[in-house]
Amino acid sequence: MRQCSSAARALFVGRFQPFHYGHLSALKWILEREREVVVAVGSAQYSHSFKNPFTLGERLEMIAAALKEEGLWSRVIPVGVPDTDGRHSLWVQLVISYSPRFTRVYTNEPLTRMLFEEAGYEVRGIPFFKRELYEGTRIRRLIAQGGNWERLVPPAVARLIKEVGGVERLRRLWEMDQEKKARGGGARSTPPL
Repeated sequence: MRQCSSAARALFVGRFQPFHYGHLSALKWILEREREVVVAVGSAQYSHSFKNPFTLGERLEMIAAALKEEGLWSRVIPVGVPDTDGRHSLWVQLVISYSPRFTRVYTNEPLTRMLFEEAGYEVRGIPFFKRELYEGTRIRRLIAQGGNWERLVPPAVARLIKEVGGVERLRRLWEMDQEKKARGGGARSTPPL
């Protein structure tokens, strides 16, 4: 395990699809305990699906904009980390190679906890902050269906989602998912000529 010289930098992993107030609250909670936090944006290679609608670049912009508004930007180092598509034993090493050094990991995800503990890292849980409200799938669904989603994300994130066409993108992705389910979840039919 790579050690930080001051042993005060931690890792916080998430997909941040999108970055919402639950993520921001968790990050503030971690920063009360750590000097710096590496925010590892997972599933970096995925975008344009209902589960992962935003690109890595868009998510990094969301995080930066929200943290600058909060005055926390100087204490956070965001990085993108791709998935290993089920090859879990390789993932921790990939996170390490894509990230600055860290000594602790904050997560509530059981597999992430297990993998980092097996690699010798101290892993700590994070309190959930209004999980029933601040949950990515729910927020994406609200955006797609024209619901009241803006109150669930920092203002800078809401602005960015609109700027990149994220509302329309999510609406279209939702419609495609619904059409696929209506067809029985099978492969897409060939469009008519």
